[in-house]
Amino acid sequence: MTSRRLAHLSDLHLGSSAAGAERAAALVRRLASDGVDHVVVTGDLTHQGEHAEARRFQEVFAPLLRKGRVTFIPGNHDRTGQDAGGEWMQGRRVRVEDRPGLYLVCVDSTAPHNRSYFQTHGELSRGVLMEVDAALDDAPSGSLVAVLLHHHVLPLPEDSPLEWLIARLGSPVMAELSLGAELVERVRGRSDLVLHGHRHTPRAFDLSRAGERGLSVFNAGSSTELGGYRVFEHESGRLSGRPSFCSVIPRAATRFVADNMLPALQHVARNLSTSDSRGKVARVGI
Repeated sequence: MTSRRLAHLSDLHLGSSAAGAERAAALVRRLASDGVDHVVVTGDLTHQGEHAEARRFQEVFAPLLRKGRVTFIPGNHDRTGQDAGGEWMQGRRVRVEDRPGLYLVCVDSTAPHNRSYFQTHGELSRGVLMEVDAALDDAPSGSLVAVLLHHHVLPLPEDSPLEWLIARLGSPVMAELSLGAELVERVRGRSDLVLHGHRHTPRAFDLSRAGERGLSVFNAGSSTELGGYRVFEHESGRLSGRPSFCSVIPRAATRFVADNMLPALQHVARNLSTSDSRGKVARVGI
């Protein structure tokens, strides 16, 4: 029997600041030296969905990527701008990575509406849930099984006063996935973990029931803000005790207002420019 270690990171937002990239590099250095067998990153690797930001991720995580020790999926930020994350799932909504002692069901919870910087909520369909069912049916008995997606599957409190206000105005952008609770029920008894990001405050839910395979839901939060990541030890397809948090560098100040204002304004400017161009074309046609 071999004991293995799985690390969960999310919401790196590379491109938001030079300091963010430096913090991500510090996390990678620790991951590379800390006996972690595999790393999952559950979306928002980039801040504005730019290809240059995605290349920066490839550069920072190169020591782990070269060894095939990283699995990542897109988040809503990866779909804005140049839509760098649009092809990360190779056109699929669900794909599987089968690693030694580890079976990962990767789910794309982003959607075309995420091309808008202000439409951050996720999307699941029953067709996707059926694909997850099929993937779990093929899970080997001796592996730890984890379902990965970006958006949260259960209700979570708002992380800031602005998020609270947005939610009270009736916007769906802060809400959990509409089929999130159904996903949880479908994976119950067949998966050990549901791992996600999106919300920057880490959370954990133990949904285990007596007499059945345990199930826990974990939100990684923003790993670059937190300066660390969760580690799950597992052996023969089962978790070994409770996860631990590896703190690498001091926690950073929340960057919501400062780092989100610029891309938000850029998004508005791009849309206005596009609208103006279309208006000119229409006027010429008239």
